Amino acid sequence: MAPSARPIPRAFSYHWGSGSVVEEAAYTAQHHEPAVQLLEYEEGEAAGSWAVRFCFYNLDGRFQRSPLMVGEDELDGLRAALARTPRLRALLRRLVEEA
Repeated sequence: MAPSARPIPRAFSYHWGSGSVVEEAAYTAQHHEPAVQLLEYEEGEAAGSWAVRFCFYNLDGRFQRSPLMVGEDELDGLRAALARTPRLRALLRRLVEEA
């Protein structure tokens, strides 16, 4: 199932810095929409840096502030979504591959 339409880039804000979600891999599963996002900080303590956020949205498209839980049945959908996010995919590859 296709994920909810959210514009890229779009703003985010934390107390230590704010910026834009510049890439997002999301998949609409049975109970939620898991997402992996590339965040680029533009202001605050973290300005000029990036982060990878693992998060999810409910099926109404609202961001949820709970831990992301991904089941085995959701891996293929997330993998397909990551195919459209080259920078994010490269960063995750660094996380799982040996140097």
